[in-house]
Amino acid sequence: MIEGLEQTLLFDTGGDGGVLLANMARMGIDPGEIDAVFLSHFHDDHTRGLHRFLQRNRNATVFMPASFPSDFQASTRKSGARVVPIAASRKLFARAYSSGPMGQAPEEQALMLDTDQGLVIVTGCAHPGVVDIVRQAKRRHGKTVRLLPGGFHLLRKPERRILTTINELKALAVAQVAPSHCTGDRATALFRDSWGEDFLKGGCGAVIVLAP
Repeated sequence: MIEGLEQTLLFDTGGDGGVLLANMARMGIDPGEIDAVFLSHFHDDHTRGLHRFLQRNRNATVFMPASFPSDFQASTRKSGARVVPIAASRKLFARAYSSGPMGQAPEEQALMLDTDQGLVIVTGCAHPGVVDIVRQAKRRHGKTVRLLPGGFHLLRKPERRILTTINELKALAVAQVAPSHCTGDRATALFRDSWGEDFLKGGCGAVIVLAP
């Protein structure tokens, strides 16, 4: 959940709506206070919790890649939500942008937050490649990358591939990282070694506070 912008945003909904709502309750988060949901890509572990969430909040706007199945989009609208299909990079609201769908099978969008200290780029699984996502964001916005949190899709990848990814992100001057989800334990450890004090612990329940 991302707070402090024009709208409070929920990034992906996990694979189990009951778990999602239980975790929100444990952290003192009221589902009704969330204005919008941003779905990165059409995999069950990122989308299956949506409709259970919408039972508790029927007024949310849901940003999803336009390639999402029509029946999923229709059922989301039937829940009462406003569906906004994303076909290309665009502004969502003040300081919040979608990368637009990238890659294939599945197409995936990343969330970009424009802060005074640079971009925050939030990834779901980074199926299109985390380096390509960062490179495209920098090219389109002309800003440095302040923080890169999310899944980097490096689970079970050879160490050579992980180190290449780290070197390329370093070359792109990514200031801080907070890998989680499908990054994998070995890759996460290597990112921690490489970024040192600029490595932030991510994952379920983590809270990262950024100055404006």
